[in-house]
Amino acid sequence: MPERLSVAILLNATPLIALDAIVLDTETTGLDPRRARIVEMAAVRIIGGQVDAGEPLRRLVDPGEPVPPEASRIHGINDLILKGAPDFRQVWPEFRELFAGTVLIGHTIGFDLAMLLNECRRSGYPWTAPRTLDTRLLAELVEPNLAGFALEQLAAWLNVPVEGRHTATADAATTARIFIALLPKLRDRGIRTLAEAEQACRGLTTALDAQHRAGWVEPAAPPVEAQIVSAPARIETYPYRHRVRAVMTSPAQFIDAHAALSDALARMAREQMSSLFVRFEDGPFDRPGSTGIVTERDVMRALAGQGSAALAQPVEAFASRPLETMPADAFVYRAIGRMSRLRIRHLGVVDGGGHIVGALSARDLLRVRAAAAVSLGDEIDTAEDMPSLGRAWAKLPHVAAALLLEGLAGREIAAVISDELGALTARAAVIAERRMAECGQGPPPSPYAFAVLGSAGRGESLLAMDQDNALVFSEGDPGGPEDRWFEALSVHIADILHEVGVPYCPGGVMAKNPLWRGSLTTWRARVAHWISRSNPQDLLSVDIFFDLRGVHGDTSLAETLWREAFAAAHNEAAFAKLLADTAGSVGPAIGMFGTIRTEQGRLDLKKAGLFGIVTAARVLAIRHHVVERATPARLKGVRALDLGGERDLEAFDEAHARFVELILRQQVEDIEHGRRPTNSVEVKRLPRQERERLRAALRSVQALETLVHDLLFRA
Repeated sequence: MPERLSVAILLNATPLIALDAIVLDTETTGLDPRRARIVEMAAVRIIGGQVDAGEPLRRLVDPGEPVPPEASRIHGINDLILKGAPDFRQVWPEFRELFAGTVLIGHTIGFDLAMLLNECRRSGYPWTAPRTLDTRLLAELVEPNLAGFALEQLAAWLNVPVEGRHTATADAATTARIFIALLPKLRDRGIRTLAEAEQACRGLTTALDAQHRAGWVEPAAPPVEAQIVSAPARIETYPYRHRVRAVMTSPAQFIDAHAALSDALARMAREQMSSLFVRFEDGPFDRPGSTGIVTERDVMRALAGQGSAALAQPVEAFASRPLETMPADAFVYRAIGRMSRLRIRHLGVVDGGGHIVGALSARDLLRVRAAAAVSLGDEIDTAEDMPSLGRAWAKLPHVAAALLLEGLAGREIAAVISDELGALTARAAVIAERRMAECGQGPPPSPYAFAVLGSAGRGESLLAMDQDNALVFSEGDPGGPEDRWFEALSVHIADILHEVGVPYCPGGVMAKNPLWRGSLTTWRARVAHWISRSNPQDLLSVDIFFDLRGVHGDTSLAETLWREAFAAAHNEAAFAKLLADTAGSVGPAIGMFGTIRTEQGRLDLKKAGLFGIVTAARVLAIRHHVVERATPARLKGVRALDLGGERDLEAFDEAHARFVELILRQQVEDIEHGRRPTNSVEVKRLPRQERERLRAALRSVQALETLVHDLLFRA
């Protein structure tokens, strides 16, 4: 990864449904961009996947020469109409300001770009190529066998109305509607982000060659280095390394709502606290819904407004309610973002069961230097629709890149990514519940928990991800009314995640599928059935169930199920062995002469070692009742049992860290350069010392299969 941070990474990861863009169209004196001149320009905004209802920017332009009659017959603009119009030199600054930092969309936009380039050269303006998308090329990606790709043909195919053809404003508006109509078709082809769309368009070499021969500027060209590089945004790494529980004040301190304000003031002074939680009588005292907060600032405001008489009044008269809270296991940066958005200085801290266990104040966070990146989590938590959710999610690669530059370890960044994936999933569930209510399907029929599995559950997600999730509800039968309600909810959640950039799981490990959804009773029977099976093929993907982590709803349901599954599988060596056998062995990555085997210069480190280590740690944890989710914690727990193989287990832990670091760095670099992230690393580009460390890590995993099968049968 380069030692400077590209601003392009933000746009690259932006889902097309969340793209803020400008749709451009020009009318000209001819079709040869080397000689023709612009006579009209128009720009229409797209904001979050919708055409902006505001007035488009439209300007007539004096070309400085007569308009040929054949051109006037097409667009209706002649010399009389252009009399008194400004020339390009006068018009361009307004459009240039509008285009700055955004994406341009157009139909056969390579022609418009060539026109702008040549007009800028004639007028003495510098030219900076913008990021662009061409609806003609996008249409060919999704339906290459169309009879033609003219604007009218695409509009007819997509049922988009065409009005005022061959005026710049109308054509720009039609192009905008065509772009929006193409989005679901692009998504079905696996093209969801700006970078993916650009990369796919660059593969249409026949169409691009024809445009090049016509003198057009290549659309969807990757931005050049000089245009995309900026100074790295400095990020204080402390809030990304530490959880709220590490900085909170504990235990939580309560005062009765009927107590006098003077009692609260005396207690805060005596115990050197800046706030107290206020206990009301309408619910459990340690739950946010029945708890308020009174702060030293509340006391000061009361004294300023009422004088000493305020001290005799009850605390409830000055308390704030409801109490804003943050999970104890949340990263500190999420608390900073929440405080900043709400403009508050105190938060309650809750445990996994929703009980208040501590307090967090701005004083606790004074050592943390805030940065723009801390808003990521709060933007996800407050997103109201898919475009806003997609825009927030697109910031994640930028944050990961900045944290790498600050020296944060790959596994630490993976924990941040996993937390945000969990938050994204939770927010998708909130939006999905709203959809269900709007469709008249009512609220959830019973308490439920939505959970993530796999790397998201383990806290080890990287930037090339797909969905792995499950749903557990308290009561209901398979196929019954509760199950059908939760099936519909899960379909909405999966669709939302897919649209904002987390694609469907290819293996179907999603709550919308019956195997990954059910009541507690159904899940308990399912787990018992898994453990008693003898056919490895029946256990495909079952292992990642043991990474389950609740992220929305009554998460205690998911936690209970997860712990029960570990207890049921304890000492079941045959089941653990079947899981290991189902996963398969690690592919050989070291050649006969000690060279690293690559394909087109890259090595898939997930297949070559990471997956094997994760699987080994999981099955050993299941077998020996190491009730942990993260791979490093599982390996550490197995080592603590003193079963043997300590040096190998330590080597696996080091290899895991190495693989995660290398994959993440490569993914950030790939996203920055408009490539879809994968788990493959360009080995030859690694420094020699790094290649040697990789070679040692790959050698260490060659002992995985033997060691795992040995340790499975040790007590």
